[in-house]
Amino acid sequence: MKDDDAMTIRQMCDEFGVTARTLRFYESKELLSPARDGQKRLYSKRDRARLKLILRGKRFGFSLEEARQLLELYERGDNGKTQLARTYEQACERLKVMESQYQELGEAIIDLKKHLEWGARQLAATDLKAAE
Repeated sequence: MKDDDAMTIRQMCDEFGVTARTLRFYESKELLSPARDGQKRLYSKRDRARLKLILRGKRFGFSLEEARQLLELYERGDNGKTQLARTYEQACERLKVMESQYQELGEAIIDLKKHLEWGARQLAATDLKAAE
């Protein structure tokens, strides 16, 4: 790895908005594998690309194990075709789940608003009775 390609843990934290602890955790889970220069971790372009995918997957609700499996597919040597196909398939499945959750959440919000309106009327009625 050329020195100009390498990033330190602090640079990674700043660029991706994560903590050093997060990066070390991903390393312990073998999702990232920075080079070492003594105690110093040096992250390659590959590590940065992997972190970007991990964070995107996390945002979309993928587990770290799912992210690991998808990242490992890149190593198959087919220019990422298998990885892309599997990622697309899992993303379609995840979208269905998220849309279902979105609908359920919308219904729960409507129901909660109705209960809050009822509660407000009850409180107002209680205040009227107390004022009499």
